[in-house]
Amino acid sequence: MACGSCGCGSGGCGTRTKTIDTIGSKIKGCRNNGTCGTSGCNKLNVFDWLGNMELPSHQRFNTVEVRFKGGRKEYFRNNDQLDLEIGDAVIVDVPNGYHLGHISLRGELVRLQILKKKIPNEEIRDIYRKASARDLEKYAEVQAKEMLTMYRTREIIQEMQIQMKLSDVEYQADNTKATFYYSADDRVDFRELIKILAGEFKIRIEMRQISLRQEASRLGGIGVCGRELCCSTWLTEFKSVSTAAARYQNLSLNPSKLSGQCGRLKCCLNYELETYLDALVDIPKVEKPLMTAQGEAQLQKTDIFKKIMWFSYDTESTWYPIPTERVKEIITINEKGGVVESLADAIPPQPANKPKDMDFQQNLELENPEKLVSRDKRKKPNKRKKRRPEQPSSNKENNKK
Repeated sequence: MACGSCGCGSGGCGTRTKTIDTIGSKIKGCRNNGTCGTSGCNKLNVFDWLGNMELPSHQRFNTVEVRFKGGRKEYFRNNDQLDLEIGDAVIVDVPNGYHLGHISLRGELVRLQILKKKIPNEEIRDIYRKASARDLEKYAEVQAKEMLTMYRTREIIQEMQIQMKLSDVEYQADNTKATFYYSADDRVDFRELIKILAGEFKIRIEMRQISLRQEASRLGGIGVCGRELCCSTWLTEFKSVSTAAARYQNLSLNPSKLSGQCGRLKCCLNYELETYLDALVDIPKVEKPLMTAQGEAQLQKTDIFKKIMWFSYDTESTWYPIPTERVKEIITINEKGGVVESLADAIPPQPANKPKDMDFQQNLELENPEKLVSRDKRKKPNKRKKRRPEQPSSNKENNKK
């Protein structure tokens, strides 16, 4: 598979490899450290679970999914019945020119994706041909200009004092158009900026505003969990995340811990939210302290899945674990005007201490007594040599004589 499909630009995403001819090390490959076979830098990959189910040629779906820089995907029709495989570079039809992309998905899964996204047939364009060696060389030359263009554009934006953040630049393969991806908090008037950029780079300019989540998806990165960002690997739909999701999960409302690299609340806060909501159904709402004979007991902590709530008195530092069922009973008693003796009475009896489990070797010997007997038979007694008592010096001299 071609390394250019990952969109990392020229130079590749690989590791350093030493050669005999060179003293130093040289960057080779696509700099993705061995994951080039996954259709491009592990960004929004799709596993074709219908790949082994080949249909007759006249029944195959003639539309394929083509992947471009930054994980952007579009669908194109293969009217010329080209023999296309996943990873092949193709030249596709785009408005006012052509572009180069790589096949990321084909077959029946493409049909299902089109039905899911409700893409009309009128928006699906055609594939011209497979990319030749000359097309790949020209596209590599175009990609080499993207980084320099972005740096120069940032300098122009800073000089003009425009409140916007430029995150990426994508050149079209025919070198007739450049798309500038930016993010901004407010509406930006960039008409003067487009005139300056068009005169600077002698190319047609398109400004496209993206959200902060989309920006993180295009750039990628490593999250606090140690894995690649979800938005850049598999997440395609960005749902709204509120601080209520953190409250339901008993998380501290610390913006620095709840925010992702995009500066917004982490998308993973919604992953386990339904599980917590189902578990919170049996948790009583404690809106005021529990009344006991020893005083008022304040709620300190709630273990949602173990169904245990921890209470303490203002005069003590001890926390008492109370089951949720007992808490409901105490709340009912308080509503009727009664009080309980103490929270210690509500603590369930602790189970007796179980003997410590024996180690694996002892358990194995008990389960296999025959091995234990055979081992004892093979074991030889340890015969120690008895030391002769030392003779007195006079006896030693007589023996010598």
